[in-house]
Amino acid sequence: MFVADAISLQAAAPPKRPNVVFILGDDMGQGDLGSYNPESKIPTPHLDRLARQGMRFTDAHSGSSVCSPTRYGLLTGRYAWRTSLQRHVLRPYDPPLIEKGRLTLPEMLRQNGHMTACIGKWHLGSEWPRPDKTKPPDFTQPIAEGPTTRGFDYYFGTDVPNHPPYCFIENNRTVGQPTGQRTEANLDGVPGPMLPGWRFDEILPTLARKAVGYLEERAKDKKPFFLYFALTSPHEPIQPSERFRNKSGIAPVADFIMETDWAAGEVLASLEALGLSENTLVVFTADNGAAQHQGAAMKAAGQHRSLAWRAAKGSIYEGGHRVPFIARWPGHIQADSTSDELICLGDMMATVASLLSVKLPDNAGEDSINILPVMLGEKGSAPLREAIVHHDANGVFAIRQGDWKLIPAQTPPPSGAKSPSQPIACELYNLAADPHETTNVDTKHPEIVTRLTALLERYRKEDRSRP
Repeated sequence: MFVADAISLQAAAPPKRPNVVFILGDDMGQGDLGSYNPESKIPTPHLDRLARQGMRFTDAHSGSSVCSPTRYGLLTGRYAWRTSLQRHVLRPYDPPLIEKGRLTLPEMLRQNGHMTACIGKWHLGSEWPRPDKTKPPDFTQPIAEGPTTRGFDYYFGTDVPNHPPYCFIENNRTVGQPTGQRTEANLDGVPGPMLPGWRFDEILPTLARKAVGYLEERAKDKKPFFLYFALTSPHEPIQPSERFRNKSGIAPVADFIMETDWAAGEVLASLEALGLSENTLVVFTADNGAAQHQGAAMKAAGQHRSLAWRAAKGSIYEGGHRVPFIARWPGHIQADSTSDELICLGDMMATVASLLSVKLPDNAGEDSINILPVMLGEKGSAPLREAIVHHDANGVFAIRQGDWKLIPAQTPPPSGAKSPSQPIACELYNLAADPHETTNVDTKHPEIVTRLTALLERYRKEDRSRP
């Protein structure tokens, strides 16, 4: 009787909640990975292996074509154009973009028993100790309203690698005092305070070591965890470390893509070595696909970029926001599978809520759709998402539904008195027939233009798109 009761209790015990690891590349298109682009001449063996072990999404999109708004959407499940940031990205020392009190992905996980850590690039603002706005902050004082006030138990990284201060930050303090000064202005960054001896080529290896160290700590205490590993690459500064310099034989950015793959591989190898892989949902994606600097590398490599749609015409086009997205959860997500479901990075909020069996409140994740059924192979025939809204660095909107993508006629937010915004003409594309967006068919399908224009306006007016 006692033995039978024990067996019954064991069988009824709820399964252990999975760990979640989110690896975010910075400026990577689908064509940068061999698993998406067989013609690629840049080796990405670790991420290609991840794709073979999990599900590769072919129609995944960042919430914007630039960094800050995409990261906002990822961590809140809400389009960033609903905030005050209508174009571009946050600048050095800008205040927080994530509103105080808003439920975030890490906070939701933390409330449900997970340890949470952000290691890497933040770029979502903080309240810097800066009583005189004409001068740099007082770096001897703590930094308020940063990652550890938005759901993370621990933070280590660089706020933005090509913005000052040029130093690492741990939790709410700079690591060392940036008493030096960067005086140059180029792709590596703008002038500003710099830690003496600061090296751009040591950023990525340091972040990889910190991420592995964090996983080792969690393996010891056996607590469920969420690791948001926000890579600083292959975005500028394009500074591969010595072991990867000239390794591709193509260009520095190609070397940096190889090192990005290596850094992701360090985390994946650590999960395996620590026995954490089986109970960990791993997602790899990128914050945006528009990386103009990569065009030279691809041209030098002689690569065909049919999956990248580099943003030669502007970042509202597919090259600006279509990104790789790979999900692995052994025993739950079918290995070597693909999905053409239309998804957005902001969908992780509702997806993880479903993973935790948590109901999202109405005032959280307003634009997030649960894609867990797709990952688990349970999806029916109907699309999960009614439509997706795209937004670019210049404040231009587009909306996608099924095969149709509309860039409605609009005037984007003003870019300044010296360069007034120009009106945007209406454009309509059928991506199934014209994936490179070469032929505008708006005059042939006025009913679709009308329908999608009205849907976009409804999403903007109602301040949500999640039912």
